[in-house]
Amino acid sequence: MDGKAWFTVAVIVALGLAVAAAVLFARVLKTRRLLVDSGIPLRDKALFWVAVIYTVSPADLIPDPVYLDDIGVLLLALRSLQAAAAAVRPAKGPDGV
Repeated sequence: MDGKAWFTVAVIVALGLAVAAAVLFARVLKTRRLLVDSGIPLRDKALFWVAVIYTVSPADLIPDPVYLDDIGVLLLALRSLQAAAAAVRPAKGPDGV
């Protein structure tokens, strides 16, 4: 492969990572409604805001053309919020009530 082909591949990968980070960021923002639940611990609420601030801030562990660190922080926030919400919700019986 010549230099132009490598550049094209790098641009496509960078765009794919940017789209993945944007989708996860949107999911984290949609998950914000879980913060209204009073039973969710403050740690999980704080993790939501840390993930949002880290994603939009210019300071990153890995420079911004590579969004792997942003994706990791967003996935961690999503999993934490969903686990906290599941722990707070009462367990449903076999009849769905």
